[in-house]
Amino acid sequence: MTHHSSVKFTDRPISSTMFAVLGAALLACASAAPAVDPVYWWEYPFSDCGFDDVPGSCQGQSVEQCKAMCLKTSGCGGFNYPHGVLKKTDCLSHKKPSTVTLYVIESTPPPPTAPTPGPPPPATNFPPLWPYPAKFTNGTTTTSVDAGLTFTDMSSTKTNTIAAAFARYTNLVFWHGAKPTGDIKTVQVTVENTDESHPQLGDDESYTLNIPSGAQAVSITAKTIWGALHALESFSQLVRFDHTLAQYVVDATPWSITDAPRFPHRGLMIDTSRHFQTLASIRKIVDSLPYAKINTLHWHMSDDQSFPMQSKSHPKMWDGAYSEVEKYTQADIAAIVEYARLRGVRCMVEFDMPGHASSWCKGYPEVCPSTTCQTPLNVANNATFDLITDLLNEMTGGKASTSGNPSGLFPENLIHLGGDEVNTDCWTKVPAVQAWLTAHNMTGDDGYAYFVKRAASIAMAQGRRPVQWVEVFDHFGSKLDKRTIVHVWKDKSTLNAVVAAGYNALINNSPGSNSWYLDHLTITWDAVYGNEPCETIPDAAQCALVLGGQGEMWGETVDASDIQSTVWPRLGAIAERLWSPRDVNSSAAAKARMEAFRCRLNRRGISAAPVNNGQARESPPGPGSCFNQ
Repeated sequence: MTHHSSVKFTDRPISSTMFAVLGAALLACASAAPAVDPVYWWEYPFSDCGFDDVPGSCQGQSVEQCKAMCLKTSGCGGFNYPHGVLKKTDCLSHKKPSTVTLYVIESTPPPPTAPTPGPPPPATNFPPLWPYPAKFTNGTTTTSVDAGLTFTDMSSTKTNTIAAAFARYTNLVFWHGAKPTGDIKTVQVTVENTDESHPQLGDDESYTLNIPSGAQAVSITAKTIWGALHALESFSQLVRFDHTLAQYVVDATPWSITDAPRFPHRGLMIDTSRHFQTLASIRKIVDSLPYAKINTLHWHMSDDQSFPMQSKSHPKMWDGAYSEVEKYTQADIAAIVEYARLRGVRCMVEFDMPGHASSWCKGYPEVCPSTTCQTPLNVANNATFDLITDLLNEMTGGKASTSGNPSGLFPENLIHLGGDEVNTDCWTKVPAVQAWLTAHNMTGDDGYAYFVKRAASIAMAQGRRPVQWVEVFDHFGSKLDKRTIVHVWKDKSTLNAVVAAGYNALINNSPGSNSWYLDHLTITWDAVYGNEPCETIPDAAQCALVLGGQGEMWGETVDASDIQSTVWPRLGAIAERLWSPRDVNSSAAAKARMEAFRCRLNRRGISAAPVNNGQARESPPGPGSCFNQ
């Protein structure tokens, strides 16, 4: 039997005095023990800090086992999971997106875990429209929409364009199956001017949209067909599907919207020379433009790299195409122009000249200075201007488009003639061209001025207003024909000079951190959103000369595989800046609406990249709602 001399157990009751003695002893022991700092583990999903490891691995063990190993390992400040790689204490200083979860030791408790984000509530995503309308009022009632809703054209003349829009928006609004029951059963559309021949700059795009509370018809009125199309888009954005009710509804009724764009020209440029864009890709881009009320497709058809378009007057022009399968027939182009017209989108073609045109030389070498010095186009040869005249005539039909009488392959009454980045060294180096310049008492720069002026005169003689890059204004100044629209890609101080001289302008200024050049991949949507066209223009009269602007999707690094995710959602920021009132300018206030707009684009089959990307067209950093990417 073991004898314990230090402790003797007894069944006698312990007195209160003994309790006090024991308690004091326990407190003394506790106060004598060293204090242990608490350990707080912070969790960073889809994150890691590569190449910052300490020896050891807990791969294959649970998270709790990894935490225990890290606490026992000198210099360990965390680990990634499930790889189980132990990390140094400075890991967070270079945390990056990854496919693993990062656990890091911190000195303070982590914040409460946020619930999984869903659609932003009305308080933040309101109004649920993109772009923001000019004027609206709304109520507080949720009104049901019949899934069998019909669109009715109440105009004095019915048009195929409106009928086609009804079919499109039926599919866009009602994408879930639902019972044909609800208060709103019809949308009535009344258009005053039913000319559907082709949209043009300056057409009235205003509309009214009234959505009632209760069993009444939705009413749309518009001066033109193109305004009615915008109203249908706004209506489609206000309808949502309630999964609990299995019912389509409109929140916050009654709605009364009176809307019109701030600027008449709101565009996207695509570049089919640096990379060929397939017809399917172009149609998908055209599909997406009305979703943000973008009304112009600027088609940069050719450049140094390729000339992909058929010319019937000069059939060797498309010898400059990349390949036989990377060409557009005129029937292809006519189909795209018509596809765009049905959606209220103008198509403005550009043939850049005299620079950026060496692809012309393959089929017609005589229009270039020499076989070894090909650009700018040969100013000294009348064959150059004969070709330009014939080519433009195919585009214009030789006359202006008028109401009910569209003319040419591109009925748009604007035509872009480029004129940028012209280096005249070839002209002064090639003896025949230099001799011509000398005979006409011209320098190379004088020859450039002669060329762009003659090209513009050809376009104007065929009923088109020329659009030319700002270098043309740089050379001519106030001597430039006032019908010319100056396309400003340089600093905004240049825009100031253009409108001060009384010229119409388009803007997409390339320099700076808020450029509308969409190939600048590190410029984020909120920077684009903050680019106010008239920011440095001193008065309203000069601001009125700014016709609008564009997102420029130069094609060096985009083809059919990535054009949508490079364009969207940043083009949406440009769209709202050009449509909405000037005082709608807070990107913080717009963020929830932008995230909802991007989700809508995805639902409609448009591959819009996450809103919060540090770099455009990056994939999402990890799983999550489209409202939180």
